[in-house]
Amino acid sequence: MYRAVPIWGGSFSETIMKRVAIQGYAGSFHHIAAQQYEGAKVDILPCDTFRAVARAVESGEVDYGVMAIENSIAGSILPNYNILQRCNVHIIGEIYLQIRQNLMVNRGVKLEDITEVESHQMALLQCADFLDAHPWRLVESADTALSAAQLQQSGSRTTAAVAGKLAAELFDLDIIAADIHTNRNNYTRFLILERCDRGAFEPEAERAEGNKASLYFKIPDTSGSLYDTLAAFEGLGINMTKLQSYPIADQPFHYMFHVDMEFERVEALRSAVERMRAKGVEVHIYGVYNKNTYFEL
Repeated sequence: MYRAVPIWGGSFSETIMKRVAIQGYAGSFHHIAAQQYEGAKVDILPCDTFRAVARAVESGEVDYGVMAIENSIAGSILPNYNILQRCNVHIIGEIYLQIRQNLMVNRGVKLEDITEVESHQMALLQCADFLDAHPWRLVESADTALSAAQLQQSGSRTTAAVAGKLAAELFDLDIIAADIHTNRNNYTRFLILERCDRGAFEPEAERAEGNKASLYFKIPDTSGSLYDTLAAFEGLGINMTKLQSYPIADQPFHYMFHVDMEFERVEALRSAVERMRAKGVEVHIYGVYNKNTYFEL
């Protein structure tokens, strides 16, 4: 399920041009990633699941979707590779976002007033050192931004939430302790997804210009086939930044391989794909796009 929640950034005359599907709620890190890609004025369509994000993109209900794919600490979100494979979407960009968590309260509440803290399980874990230093009851929720929204709605004078800065701004909360996360180098990589016609997908991707690409391949079940496949990149000036195996659902204990690669000239990608296919390797390109630099909040 998904719920439309427009986020307006100015007067009514300042029309929002892009509608964006995100997993989670307004004020979440997915929302922040959408702003970093498009700009502050985005019309957010919050979705309960990543698959709902893909469905919204496929249906044309939104201009594009934002989907987390990996975290520098927790690693890859494997089910989302399956979404890329099965849904009619392709990658047009990426955002690397620093994850900074903050303790927020309703206006005027002091640190000594707090008796419980609510947030997503992962956010609470990310802030364990700070939270363990206080005798607070920890309450898990479905989303960091949802915790902030519910805190505002409740008007509680004894509850705090852990979320990003945008959530505090949207729900008029005070940040009573900033940057309470333990690891200062925690980044999440988000993919920007656009609708595509699966039948026209490959030619479209292979004509695209950029300096980064994502693809997956299946190899023959023979000795040395993975080594032989990866040899297709030799001498082309390609930097392989990600090689991720993930299961083939209808073939137990057989795997596909997801690859992210960077290059100076897109012709290097095309040459690598031609070499792989000449070896009998099944290759599908998710997207060709420009790589993103790390963004610090």
